[in-house]
Amino acid sequence: MGITQPFAVMAKPVGSRCNMRCRYCYYLEKGQFSSHEKQSRMSFTILEKLIRQYIEASPGPVVSFTWHGGEPTLAGMDFYKKALELEHRYLPSGWQAWNNLQTNGILLNDAWCRFLKENHFDVGLSIDGSEAVHDANRRDRGGNPTYEKVFRAAERLKHAGILPDLLCTVNSATLKDPIGVYESLRRLGTGWIQFIPIVVRMDDGSMAPESVTPDGYGEFLCKVFDQWVQNDLGKLDVQLFAETARVMAGGEASVCYMAPVCGRVLIVEEDGAVYSCDHFVDSDHRIGNIQQGNLGTMVDSEQQTQFGSQKLNALTEQCKSCPWLRFCRGGCLKDRFAFSRDGEAGQSYLCKGLEMFFEHASEPLSRMIAMSREGKNAQEIMASFQST
Repeated sequence: MGITQPFAVMAKPVGSRCNMRCRYCYYLEKGQFSSHEKQSRMSFTILEKLIRQYIEASPGPVVSFTWHGGEPTLAGMDFYKKALELEHRYLPSGWQAWNNLQTNGILLNDAWCRFLKENHFDVGLSIDGSEAVHDANRRDRGGNPTYEKVFRAAERLKHAGILPDLLCTVNSATLKDPIGVYESLRRLGTGWIQFIPIVVRMDDGSMAPESVTPDGYGEFLCKVFDQWVQNDLGKLDVQLFAETARVMAGGEASVCYMAPVCGRVLIVEEDGAVYSCDHFVDSDHRIGNIQQGNLGTMVDSEQQTQFGSQKLNALTEQCKSCPWLRFCRGGCLKDRFAFSRDGEAGQSYLCKGLEMFFEHASEPLSRMIAMSREGKNAQEIMASFQST
């Protein structure tokens, strides 16, 4: 019997194992929990438990599976054929499964693309905009650039009839060319871009050189927003812009980092271990194992509920009085290591950048929403911004 409140599962069929060595990767060194050196893969026994438990705990009628890594294509195509077989076996009549593969694209040949299309997979493809910016950080295990391989993967996917979501990090290299990065992504013509800020804190408390700065993040978002609002309405969406508009229009954000509380996206590693969040795969946030426990029980456990409620309960006084709180909700827990203007611990490192963006984008987004409700189309809305 399913639970009433939905939750998501991000499955890691090969753990942190990857065929790339991105300089800013936060996941590769989770070796004590999931060795990236082992040629390991989730067993079919664990895969069956994952699929059966997740379907049983879902309110339905659509059950969403996200396959992540590391690099999930290293699990091999036969692994996903088995996953599809198991989904079909355990789905109740009238239900359906939605599968999403998050990949670096290196292994996506024509056979992979045909398989993904024939089985209705959505695909998230990691690409850091322009070639120079991408290759500054995203190298293979031999230190070689990867942009050309990823670009060809995007073209193969489109040729197969799949428009991948483009996942682009915002890092110290990205900040040097925001317009070039955006233009490179929009030219791929896939219709969706997600910008992911790189925030990597070193053991001594300093920021890794690849990390974005708060000011730089805000400036990047503002510059990209101006390009988008004047040229690309109705042609492509940018996740943060779309989510901000959704909240402004009276809806609720659909991504965890913009929600009042979190904790509804579980991580399942290749050994069946379950963790609270993709950014908290450590012993303190291990909430069980599907080989002995149950996903539905774990997601509603006291430990996981307390983890998710921290997002709301640990807000600083600066956050509580902020006019933009309804959009960012204090930011992701992983980034709350800075200090507020009053010296209170627990402020988001990205706070200043997000403030810059919301201040810059709020009036244009309000106008867009109002014009849309008046029946104006995308071309008419864009024209109003181009003339101002």
